[in-house]
Amino acid sequence: MKMTARGSIAVLMTCMAAAGAASPAVADAVPVGVPLDAVETTLGVDTPRVATAVPVPTVGAPEAPRQHTGDMLPTPLLPVVPVSADLGRTLVTSPLPNLLGKEETDGEGSLEAPATTLLARTPGAVVGSPLTMPDGSNSGIPNLTKPKLGLTTPELIGAPAALLGLGTPR
Repeated sequence: MKMTARGSIAVLMTCMAAAGAASPAVADAVPVGVPLDAVETTLGVDTPRVATAVPVPTVGAPEAPRQHTGDMLPTPLLPVVPVSADLGRTLVTSPLPNLLGKEETDGEGSLEAPATTLLARTPGAVVGSPLTMPDGSNSGIPNLTKPKLGLTTPELIGAPAALLGLGTPR
């Protein structure tokens, strides 16, 4: 059986469509409740309630190195990779007995961190060639130079926040 160019393109397109349709849904964060019931039972004290979400990092496509005029190697040689994660909402509540010195003023304190998105970028490596581009004044032979070696700075972009609350019975 002979495969034609049109047939191989059709098979490739079918495989790509099937792979795109079969990709699973990705969750931004997985909710987690922290079980502290055993501490409350063992120690006999009211324990705080903690509810949060574990972020699921998503790795993006590496940034393509760029070729600059006069350089033999692209910059950065080791590409920068973006990683993003959604930090889920976190809520910590705790009973506060005798808030104002009286039992009837028992209250509850809370600390809440709203959901936010963080973006991190890995450092990239910048490497310079020990040779220059071919030099016409030197019969086309490259000249020697000091090689360069460096790292680009990593980045962390986001705006996490926290809210502190205090509730008393009315």
